[in-house]
Amino acid sequence: MAEGRPEPQLRLSPELVETLRARLPEVADGAVDAIIAEVPSYSNALAGPMGEIIRNAVALALGGFVQMGSRGNSQGRPAAPSMEGAYQLGRGEARSGRTMEALLAAYRVGSRASWRQMADVLVAGGTDAATIARYAELVFAYMDLLSDSSAAGHRDEVDESGRARQRLLARLARALIDGAAPEVIVEAAARAEWELPATLTAVLLPGAQGAALLGVVSQRALRLDDPLSASQRVVVLVPDAHRAVLLRSVAGHRAVVGPERAWTEVRSSYLRARRALVLPGVADGEIVDTEARLGELVVGADLEALRDLRAQVLAPLVGASGGSREKLTDTLRAWLLHQGRREAIAEALFVHPQTVRYRMGQLREAYGDLLDDPDFVARATVALGYPGDPGLAQTSTPST
Repeated sequence: MAEGRPEPQLRLSPELVETLRARLPEVADGAVDAIIAEVPSYSNALAGPMGEIIRNAVALALGGFVQMGSRGNSQGRPAAPSMEGAYQLGRGEARSGRTMEALLAAYRVGSRASWRQMADVLVAGGTDAATIARYAELVFAYMDLLSDSSAAGHRDEVDESGRARQRLLARLARALIDGAAPEVIVEAAARAEWELPATLTAVLLPGAQGAALLGVVSQRALRLDDPLSASQRVVVLVPDAHRAVLLRSVAGHRAVVGPERAWTEVRSSYLRARRALVLPGVADGEIVDTEARLGELVVGADLEALRDLRAQVLAPLVGASGGSREKLTDTLRAWLLHQGRREAIAEALFVHPQTVRYRMGQLREAYGDLLDDPDFVARATVALGYPGDPGLAQTSTPST
């Protein structure tokens, strides 16, 4: 509008206002029909109770248009009830599962269809072009404010419901790893609207990596802080995991992957992953696949007992010097693991086969007939087959 030129008056004649009001139900129906036809999310959404709410919201907005014309409103600002109605509409649409994009598309389509019909009434009533143009400008500004209020309601509902659901999912995850009764877990899953899978796999991760990997391993994975960890470690419960894919997904993330278990038994997957935290490689950031390390987990289940067993097995070598005792221990371990094959033992120890023969002579002298005793061989294999020094290993459930 040029400076100094008065804005067109928006006050419509009482007769034209009454005509517009009489047409409101028809205009509202036309707007709703246009939304159904052009916005796919609303194709089947307007038949039930929510449909009535949406129709009422359209009628309320159209009533505001007419009110602007009847009172000469030059600001195009919706009244407080209209803004509140739009806000509640946005919240309701979020609860119905429709996106904000669908909601705003419905506003665009509905306002366009409504204005087309109302403009026909204005033209037929002899309203001048400048007034119609100004009215259109204010009507669409009015709709922008209403759609902004609906968008705010949609965001608030999504934020609140999202936080509430995350709390429910965290409680469900805790019930699962605590080994709660099946009926308790079923109820918790229902409240969280989370369908229980056939199996779950527990994965332990550093805390900073848990959120980033949650969507990578599975969109339905559950996450919670490790209740037994003194450091920032998290537990991710992966539903119906394909193990090879899961291991690839956590590559490079210092993960410890437990076994796949029925959801009623996932606590055992979690506890096995916890026990695996003491295995070699964890501190170096390797992926620890517990299914590939079962032998180490079995013999390391009671590290104090393993230390005592090793001391018993090596008792005949107590009199040897430190360096000699270490070499003989390594040779005995290789002899047990390679079932006495001299060439294989020599290759494993990086020594000549004659050196192996000499050392085995020393071991025969120290152990005598014990090397031919199956019971001793079994105990010695358990004692010496465990990698590392059990005397230096942790003797309790790890806390980190």
